[in-house]
Amino acid sequence: MIQNVKLEAGSCYCVTFNTVDWVDIFIRPVYKQIIVHTLNHFANSSKIKIYGWCLMTNHLHLLVHPINSSIADFEKEFKSFTTKKILEAINTEPLQRRKWMLQRFEEFCKMFGLVKKYNIWQNSSRPLFIDFEKVDVLIEHFDFLHLNPVRDKIVDLPEEYLYSSARDYSGTKGLVKIEVLVPLEEYISSLKSMSGNFLVKYIRN
Repeated sequence: MIQNVKLEAGSCYCVTFNTVDWVDIFIRPVYKQIIVHTLNHFANSSKIKIYGWCLMTNHLHLLVHPINSSIADFEKEFKSFTTKKILEAINTEPLQRRKWMLQRFEEFCKMFGLVKKYNIWQNSSRPLFIDFEKVDVLIEHFDFLHLNPVRDKIVDLPEEYLYSSARDYSGTKGLVKIEVLVPLEEYISSLKSMSGNFLVKYIRN
């Protein structure tokens, strides 16, 4: 259950949004761009501070600080906005795939007795509150977030993945407006090799 509380300064939430039935929506650029544009919209409108993010095929990881609102309010608005845009984009899909995707989203709503016809995102996100003073905890979730594409053997190094904030922390401008956290920036700097890449601990097995 998400508590409707405002976030304190010097802290953030680690949160994951999973798609219904783990449907691999974000294998296509059009859906990836919806997430990128939405995150930038929220950041530019000063609704959230984004410290880290990583978009995979069926889920989105975030390190965020909602501004003047709760994590529950942010989640509700984000999911509502992206659901509308994703459903609009689905209309451009080939008929067979469009029917398959919409069926999954509709069955979820029926299962839980929801009034709306389609649901893109699972209901539970289990946000984890992180105090910036607990640097080891922050680093642990930072590593977990950015190592997703490495674990899935999509890339060898986190900063090679386009749809995450690992690029920003390696000195390259990423797709989403983020605020680089000093503790994480210092952590990454301490791990860099002479070539400027993350150390071998980040290379996939």
